Amino acid sequence: MTDCLMVGLGGFIGSAGRYLLGKVPVSAAAGFPIQTFFINLLGCFLIGCLAVIAERETAIDPRTMLFLKTGFCGGFTTFSTFALETSALMEGGHVGLAFLYVVLSAVLGVALVFAAEAWLRA
Repeated sequence: MTDCLMVGLGGFIGSAGRYLLGKVPVSAAAGFPIQTFFINLLGCFLIGCLAVIAERETAIDPRTMLFLKTGFCGGFTTFSTFALETSALMEGGHVGLAFLYVVLSAVLGVALVFAAEAWLRA
């Protein structure tokens, strides 16, 4: 039960953080969902950092990592919103922009996980 509470609390904080960052006024060029894009990339970098920290610091309580990785990062990143925005772009006739969004999000997201791990392992 404690594990569920840790995930829930982390998820609450991550979701609230995502909501607040999503409120930052940003000019979206041609409808590109820039806020979700950057939130997802930041979340990818963060979870990469956390993975290395968990690997190095074996004394960290596993519940702390559950709170941070599953809870906070899970609540903070926005894959469902990403999918909905991609669908909206496609339905709006912006298939090329939707494709660009999908490719950039996936490629840069994975690259940022690797970058975070490499940075913290250096």
